[in-house]
Formats: sequence, C-alpha cells, structure tokens
Amino acid sequence: MPSELTIATRESALALWQAEHVRARLEAHHPDLRVSLLGMTTQGDRILDAPLARIGGKGLFVKELEVALQQGRAQLAVHSMKDVPMELPAGFTLAAITAREDPRDAFVSLRYANLAELPAGARVGTSSLRRQAQIRAAYPHLKVETLRGNVHTRLRKLDEGRFEAIILAAAGLKRLGLQARITALLSPEQSLPAVGQGALGIETLAAHADVIARVACLNDPDTAACVRAERAMSRRLQGGCQAPIGGYAHMDGGRIKLTAFVSDLEGRRLFRAADWGEPNAPEALGERVAEALLEQGAEAVLRELRQHPA
Repeated sequence: MPSELTIATRESALALWQAEHVRARLEAHHPDLRVSLLGMTTQGDRILDAPLARIGGKGLFVKELEVALQQGRAQLAVHSMKDVPMELPAGFTLAAITAREDPRDAFVSLRYANLAELPAGARVGTSSLRRQAQIRAAYPHLKVETLRGNVHTRLRKLDEGRFEAIILAAAGLKRLGLQARITALLSPEQSLPAVGQGALGIETLAAHADVIARVACLNDPDTAACVRAERAMSRRLQGGCQAPIGGYAHMDGGRIKLTAFVSDLEGRRLFRAADWGEPNAPEALGERVAEALLEQGAEAVLRELRQHPA
C-alpha cells in the first residue's frame, strides 16, 4: 500500500474544498497515509466567454487532471461527477463514488422567492443547457441567459444586478458554506438534476490496484449504483454536452428509481421517462430508461442537436 498519495485538483474554491474533503477522509481512514494536493487550472477554467457546449463540454475540466495521473505527478483526481464524461479514456477508472450531497438545483435571488414569482422578461442565469430547457418549458416568459464562472463569480454577477435570479447546484453552495444564499430548492420534478449531481468521483489509473484499494473505503454503494444508472442512461443517449439531458436515481425500498428527460434547447419538445431496477444491475436500468426516451421521439431531437450544436 502506498504511504503517500497526491490528488490532482482544479484550483476553484469548490474543487479545492472537494479535494481537501477527500484528503481528510482518506487520512482519517488510513493513519499511516499522507495525502497532498496538486492544484491545476484546466481549459474549462480558462475559457469563460463561451458556452461549455460550444468549446468542448465539461470534459474540459477533467483532461489536464488525467494527464497529471498519466505522468505520475498525481495518483488521484477528484471530480464533481456531473463534470465527468460518460466514457472515461482507456486506462482510467473511477475508484470510488462518495455519498451524495443534496442533488437538487438551487434558486438564488435577491428579490424573488421562487421561479414562479419572476415577472415576464426577468433574466435567469445558468451555465446548464439542462436547466435552461426546463426553465423555458415551464416559464416561457422568462429570459434565460448563459452564466459561466465559479460559484463566487456567479453570485457576484447576481449581486451586481445582471440577473434577477440564478440557478446553481445546491451541493456546491452547501459545501462552500453558502447555504444561506439559497432562496429556494427546486425539487427534481421542477428541475431534474444533472447526471451525477451532488456526488464526488475519485479517478485513478486502472492499473494501480494498490491506489484503488486505498480509496475503496470512500465508496458509497448506494450512491455509486444510482450514479452508474444515471450515467448508463446518458451514455446510451450519446447526447454529450450539446443536449439538455437530466437524470436522477435514488434508492427506495431497496430498489433504484431512475427518472430522466431529454429536450430540445427551447424546452418545446421535452421527453420524460422513469423506471425501477435492482442495485446490482444499475446499467441495465439506465439503458431501459434511455430506450424509453428514444422510443418517445428523443432520437430525432438528439440527432438535430448533434448536427446543429448550441
């Protein structure tokens, strides 16, 4: 067993919190282990003036960290699971998926209590095509605009009056101690979360069995099964970051319930499906839900979005 490990991490406040959280838990589980951090700035952090879907998707937050693993400068990378591409590069694996924080989206506003209170033409900021489509479908009178940057940057833009409201992941706000900024939490029925939202993934090289063994203590079986079901659904749809796709699975009575949706960018053609499955076969559940969406007509929407990305 290695006595020292290095975690590659982005240098945003949230990413550093996540890496520090994993470091503290690993050292608590293994008193003989010392863990250090390798801070990095990824391409996704550097390019802030364009929508993610246009510049390559959320994988831009991951690639540099994977290079550090390949080069041996780090043995682990900690990611928000919603940022991890559905297909990992050859030679990489997720050694653990940690217990999920609140998976919901958060409504944040200085003047309004919820989305329903916003007047016609009110500006709502979010970086997510998934959130944009769901808001447009339910509240077509609102003006949904792209909002990039780290959590504090997005809050600052709200405070400066550039938006009447913004939508963020509740997990990030809570992890940074900013839960007081949450005006309202959006239920999955109001805003279906991103695949993997609220869970952390620990990535390493598949060949490093000793590192995988060190990290196994942080894996949460229920969360891992749910996230695997969500990711299998998204992988089958092959929507990438060009399509508004949401998926949320949770345990209920020892079984997994997965709900998912696919939409066009305007939320005019929105398809929703749900099904139950066993925790020992989460991928099969995810694929069934994806097939149900495709049979409803999502295939045509996904084809159009691949041909004409946002």
